[in-house]
Amino acid sequence: MTLFETRPITVSIARPADQVYAFTHQPESFPKWAAGLGAGLTRDGDRWIAHGPDGDVHVRFSPQNPYGVLDHWVTLPDGTELSMPLRVVANGDGAEVTLTLFRAPGMDDATFERDQGLVAKDLAKLKALLES
Repeated sequence: MTLFETRPITVSIARPADQVYAFTHQPESFPKWAAGLGAGLTRDGDRWIAHGPDGDVHVRFSPQNPYGVLDHWVTLPDGTELSMPLRVVANGDGAEVTLTLFRAPGMDDATFERDQGLVAKDLAKLKALLES
């Protein structure tokens, strides 16, 4: 059995969870706060193409659901698929948004730490967008 090292990265947002989910479940909203998806997304059937600095990647999103699940899967140009578990859960009148970051095989400590910082920055941008 293989288990990857993970880091849950969470931000509290002072907006009702249903409003946070309503914004974030739309693939078109991701480029507004998720820098890793580059300049935007183009729909391609049941998946999306993100145009990033390292080339195009394909992205699949979880279907809309009542559970706050916003999982998405990113397929890199070399065919590697990355799972991005993302959740919105109620916290009183607000919401918690958590992305579980997996450490890829062979990823060094510095890169894993850098990726954690990038995710935290993205979630902070989401918070700022939704609380403004």
